Amino acid sequence: MYNKPFVIAEAGCNHMGNMEIAHELIQIAAHFCKVDAIKFQKRYPKELLTAEQYNAPHPHPENSYGTTYGQHREFLEFTVEQHVQLKKWCEESGILYSTSVWDMTSAKEITSINPKFIKIPSACNTHFAMLQWLCDNYEGEIQLSFGMTNRQEEEEIVELFEKNGRARDLILFCCTSGYPVAFSDVCLLELSRMREMYGKRVKSIGFSGHHLGIAVDIAAYTLGANIIERHYTLDRTWKGTDHAASLEPDGMRKLVRNLKAVYESLAYKNSEILPVEQIQRDKLKYKASLKREV
Repeated sequence: MYNKPFVIAEAGCNHMGNMEIAHELIQIAAHFCKVDAIKFQKRYPKELLTAEQYNAPHPHPENSYGTTYGQHREFLEFTVEQHVQLKKWCEESGILYSTSVWDMTSAKEITSINPKFIKIPSACNTHFAMLQWLCDNYEGEIQLSFGMTNRQEEEEIVELFEKNGRARDLILFCCTSGYPVAFSDVCLLELSRMREMYGKRVKSIGFSGHHLGIAVDIAAYTLGANIIERHYTLDRTWKGTDHAASLEPDGMRKLVRNLKAVYESLAYKNSEILPVEQIQRDKLKYKASLKREV
């Protein structure tokens, strides 16, 4: 009934614009955490932002890497050539590389390096021109989060993929967009709604969490989300808005370990008395019956 869990470490921009940190994020995710994939982000701030947004100050100046929000975003961006290097490092470490794309230029550039999957973040899931371009030009799997998305928008998104014959390449993520998200706002039962509405129309339903800890992810998996995505950093105290809502390496490692344990345990007994029980039955039940006879 349950597929093996697939875990994505969402590094995003937690590399802080530093390729050495990005390399370390990849190596630790692969060899210590043992996740299946790591995901970065790609955006062109001048294409994505209006001039007013670009030139405005960062809403949280203590987390800014520039004097304006646009400069902050530019500082955190890697070039497409650097993304090629990130992909190479992932391949060397035995982990899948992916990237969230936030605008048309980014979608075209990341498509050119042919990752196994591309992610559409919640903020951009109604960028229908970009979705259409990906349907037409990218043959891989497309993952898309439903954070801050109403039901009508959800349906329009799924219908676009269906009309293009690409719905079986689409994975939808249950998500609440907040950093971090209170447990009361995670709303895990949305997974059940999404499976009922879209489970037979798309490839799979996943869960993208921005909460604290890892208990919620285990529950999400048992509710049918075999793909789990969590933000990931080397240090939650680092400068930036995503670090506080991320797992550090030990937390990511424990998440992978616990999901594997749950996957192995989600089964029916293949016999009324398992071999491991038979040993205890022979020892304990026999003695108990003797005691009753006396």
